[in-house]
Amino acid sequence: MNLAIDRGNTRFKAGLFEDGQLVQQFTCPDFSSLGEKLAGLPVRNAIMASVSQESAALVQQLPVTGQHLLYTAQTPVPVQNNYGTPHTLGVDRLAAAVGAQYLFKERNCLIIDAGTCITYDLLLASGSFEGGTISPGITMRYQAVHTFTGKLPLLEGYELPPLPGKTTAEAIQGGILFGVKAEAEAMIQHYDRQYKPLTVVLTGGDAPFFESTVKARIFVIPELVLIGLNRILEYNV
Repeated sequence: MNLAIDRGNTRFKAGLFEDGQLVQQFTCPDFSSLGEKLAGLPVRNAIMASVSQESAALVQQLPVTGQHLLYTAQTPVPVQNNYGTPHTLGVDRLAAAVGAQYLFKERNCLIIDAGTCITYDLLLASGSFEGGTISPGITMRYQAVHTFTGKLPLLEGYELPPLPGKTTAEAIQGGILFGVKAEAEAMIQHYDRQYKPLTVVLTGGDAPFFESTVKARIFVIPELVLIGLNRILEYNV
């Protein structure tokens, strides 16, 4: 089996792959918990994606019998990276593109990763990653409204309120949620006009909100980054 790990700011997301198929995935709060999950499993090769400086040492401690790979900007990938500053490109963005290329071969893909930030990235049918845009995620927008004003409350939630908002809470939620919805639909329409036919692929923690509200045909793949990481690992071993 192969092991793919996406290390975020607060947790480790891991997937076990056998013959290219995801057979098990789990989330751990720390590296020791991850090691406990892996104890006794027949893992041969492993890849970890992370921006943390200590990850180079951690990946070498994984209980695997084959190769350990830390995925960085210098790691060879099975797509053409046309990003102007590849050393600043988030490893999760490119891994998601590799995952989309593996699942939707020879298709133009708009990849939406709805997490802390919302990224919209274009992968051409030729296998060329063209970059995209980054905007604040839903939680970040709620926090910004509260932090940079004197009286507005800190809110949360994903249910679209009625318009016009009759309370401050409804006004904030409406501005944020309808704004995100409109942003996503505008992005999809923009790329669809230029890159027909376009396949829209959605991942990230806030994916359910986009899936339920955005008016477009969308493929929702929560494990997209892990699939991309496994493909990168196979490409390098």
